[in-house]
Amino acid sequence: MSDLEYNMSFTAGGLFYIESPDIAEIYFDCKDWKVVKQKTYDDNTIQSKTQASLKRFSREIISRLSLLNDEQLALLLTGNAQEKKALLWIAACKKHKFINDFAIEVLREKFLHLDYKMTYRDFDLFFNKKSEWHPELEKLTVTTISKIRQVLFRIMREADILLANDEINRIHLSARLSKTISKNSKADYLVFPLSDAEISRLLI
Repeated sequence: MSDLEYNMSFTAGGLFYIESPDIAEIYFDCKDWKVVKQKTYDDNTIQSKTQASLKRFSREIISRLSLLNDEQLALLLTGNAQEKKALLWIAACKKHKFINDFAIEVLREKFLHLDYKMTYRDFDLFFNKKSEWHPELEKLTVTTISKIRQVLFRIMREADILLANDEINRIHLSARLSKTISKNSKADYLVFPLSDAEISRLLI
């Protein structure tokens, strides 16, 4: 059994590319995530149609963004689309070990072996393997598993990790994005389809 259970709250939405910068902006006004949470609720910052979805989506976004450092959050406000998507992918991987493990063990491994087509079968094999160590996965229904798979692929497409045809997209991280990642945080690079040589250059 794994010491850390998988949290599947990422099925509440996708990458949250549109909503995240607005919430990051509120953070820089107060530098207090509890205040950010309350203000997001009070002002319906993400323009949600129902109170339930407002709280569910806001909670998920804030829990991801709070794992980024201030330099990364600042770049989320000023960076280009590719930088923003990469930061939100890092945040999703930091928040959700399931996504992180999939990115490293499936996505990056396929890329390193020059196998660029991501399939639902890849997900199913990964899920079945992890179920042996994570009893919480065995309790999920077929419908829930299908939803998890669907949302994970959606997040990868929205992050430009996958192309529209589900081929792995070669990622080029900008210099200013790399500057926001700690020199000791090789793990933040491992969630991208990057070679060891590319990662070594980024860590210099």
